[in-house]
Amino acid sequence: MITTLRIPAFCAVAASVSLVPFVRGAEEGLSKEAAAAKVEAVWKERRAVLEKERAAELEAKAITIGDKTLKFEAREFGKAPEGGRSLWISMHGGGGAPPAVNDQQWRNQIGLYEPAEGWYVAPRAPTDTWNLWHEGHISGLFDRLIDDFVVLRGVNPEKVYLMGYSAGGDGVWQLAPRMPDRLAAAAMMAGHPNDASLLPLRNLPLGIFVGGADGAYNRNKVVAAKGEEIVKLRKEDPEGYDNMVRVYPGLPHWMNRKDAEALPWMAEKTRRTWPDKLVWLQTGTPRERFYWLSVPAAEAKPGKRIDAVVKGRVIALTGDVPAGLTLRLSDKLLTLDEPLTVTVNGKEVFSGKVSRTAAAIEQSLAERADPAAAATALLTIKP
Repeated sequence: MITTLRIPAFCAVAASVSLVPFVRGAEEGLSKEAAAAKVEAVWKERRAVLEKERAAELEAKAITIGDKTLKFEAREFGKAPEGGRSLWISMHGGGGAPPAVNDQQWRNQIGLYEPAEGWYVAPRAPTDTWNLWHEGHISGLFDRLIDDFVVLRGVNPEKVYLMGYSAGGDGVWQLAPRMPDRLAAAAMMAGHPNDASLLPLRNLPLGIFVGGADGAYNRNKVVAAKGEEIVKLRKEDPEGYDNMVRVYPGLPHWMNRKDAEALPWMAEKTRRTWPDKLVWLQTGTPRERFYWLSVPAAEAKPGKRIDAVVKGRVIALTGDVPAGLTLRLSDKLLTLDEPLTVTVNGKEVFSGKVSRTAAAIEQSLAERADPAAAATALLTIKP
């Protein structure tokens, strides 16, 4: 059966809460061990399908979604560690320039950094616009790029890193808050933040690097201010907003590769896949999923903010919480063998056990090639 609780209105939405059990019967109430085995089995099947579907595009080093194509070059470094390789996505500068200029910037980026281990991938932006790395199509292309390297190149999804120089740094400012749940760390080199927010980076370590004499567009001043902001956020929330901030005195836009100190710092980081505190502020192109939260497409709107905290057996949601929000649960977040309580803006909306189901696992792995982040149970707020 479906458990439904009637509750008062919240966030201007009169709502009830429904447990989403998918299939009641043989698949209901998977044990923790059975759910883990199901994740492994479904991932094995899904991976086999993707290996066939994606091999050609990875070999061609070109991913096409709709009318946009992301070309890339890849270099392999070091010996593959136990658990899989790391992946370094490195975005070139340029933007707002003729294709030949951006092509040259791309070629420069291919040889700019050398991690001690992993796949170093330098993509070529699909467009030549000023905002070439944070247009709406980039998130989906990068999701697919990550999935391809996980499936076909042995990448560990817990060890994916994002960085970029100049216009590529602009992209880091925008993309890191948009998709931190796919990354272990990010580093911004000599980019302008524009309207970027640091709030969604609560669980993503961020490196910030700029030359002290990089005065174009006041980069040195605005980037330094962002550095001070993230340091303040870290002080207020010591479990979040890990950072490395460097303003190199006297250096211009080109930092003489000093910023390469970011790589060993980043390499020490592993993705926080199931953090117990989230700050989801929709920025730029909105997303439907953020760590263990997801919202209907119609509710994914710029400026909306949801905070989520797990404390003991209580999941507290505050902010712009819409009907249709889904909690993507796993024993990696909190044990599902015991009842849990969910509150929305201080009101209790659910209390009880949530079943692990095969359908939840299948849905999660169909969405992303990311077994470490696979949900084993789903709980949805219904109108």
